[in-house]
Amino acid sequence: MNKQQEELRKKSPVQIKNRKASFEYFFIEEFTAGIVLTGTEIKSIRAGKASLVDTYCTIIHGEMWVKGMSISPYFYGSYNNHEQKRDRKLLLTRREIARLESATKQTGYTIVPTLVFIDENGRAKMDLALCKGKKAFDKRQTLKEKEDRREMDRAMKVYK
Repeated sequence: MNKQQEELRKKSPVQIKNRKASFEYFFIEEFTAGIVLTGTEIKSIRAGKASLVDTYCTIIHGEMWVKGMSISPYFYGSYNNHEQKRDRKLLLTRREIARLESATKQTGYTIVPTLVFIDENGRAKMDLALCKGKKAFDKRQTLKEKEDRREMDRAMKVYK
């Protein structure tokens, strides 16, 4: 990811994060994908009514799908409102899908959504990460590093 893409993500009015993913997995490689949505789904995402808890991605017949993503029904939607949890197609190039498919065939690797955001054109995008699961001692190390960073920030705040 380059600096321009990072700045666009930070400017996005909607950022729905999967906070547990960085605790549970080591990120090997990151990708950005478009999401195929219906009209009421994009309106709910723009309102910030989505969740990435317990989501994962699979490749079925050469297409990438996100499973378990929850988008709340749109409040002003009528009888043609969307289902809250349904499989949604992700838009990636064939080369990216082939690379991810070959990587996930190795044991211990999975594809996890990390962030949903709205780009400058108003389209919903999803950041995915090729991940390897952490062991219990890795998780303890992550917690220790997080606590150390907090202590350093508190100490720096006192001296300012």
